[in-house]
Amino acid sequence: MNTVAAVAQTLVAAAFVSIPVLRHRFGAVAKAAAVTELRRQGVRPAVLEENKLRFDASGHEWWAPGSFAAASLAAAALNLAGSPLGTTLTWIFSSIAFVANVLILQSQLGAVKSVRAAFRRKGDPELLNIDVPAFLNAAEGAFPAWTRTLQNARHTVVFAGSALALTAAALA
Repeated sequence: MNTVAAVAQTLVAAAFVSIPVLRHRFGAVAKAAAVTELRRQGVRPAVLEENKLRFDASGHEWWAPGSFAAASLAAAALNLAGSPLGTTLTWIFSSIAFVANVLILQSQLGAVKSVRAAFRRKGDPELLNIDVPAFLNAAEGAFPAWTRTLQNARHTVVFAGSALALTAAALA
């Protein structure tokens, strides 16, 4: 069962870093598309930089999924080594990964609402004038057509992998 948990955790780790890698590769293109859309709307593109709005995998866009991946790989290594600590970490990290993925999915499904709320919190009146759906569609449209498929596969792997690792831990 430790091997099953380790394989599942390794897949979860790969899933967590897949989107930051994608954003690293195509973030500049997405930003250019967003800038073009802002200009079309009559909004200064500099508002993105002034409010630290990015499309690449910097900051929490990288360290959060990277941390989940590292924790998952640590638990996987301990499980492969047969360490009882691996089972304990599986309970902790797989549970957190499952819940975090629920929150990620929720934020993706409500992206327009959450971006509008974030713009309101920033307090910049220029951000409040942005047509958020058009802005997000422009940025998202700059990513490859298979991005949605990758996101869905990522969610499936994280949910199923976390559940499988937790089941393996329960049976260990």
